[in-house]
Amino acid sequence: MSKQEQIAQEIGRLSEADLDRLIAFARTLAEQHAEVSLPALAAEPVLATDWLTPEEDAAWASL
Repeated sequence: MSKQEQIAQEIGRLSEADLDRLIAFARTLAEQHAEVSLPALAAEPVLATDWLTPEEDAAWASL
């Protein structure tokens, strides 16, 4: 049985109140993941101005 199937089976056993708590928990997990990746995504355009240059391409060409 796959993890998704196991989760679906367990969800079927939960009360409505527990389903509300599960939804809140799932949203918390998604938000934590977004917060971790947000700084890297925000920095990317700024760093690209330094990285996307002919000089930088030449420096890394031999690797």
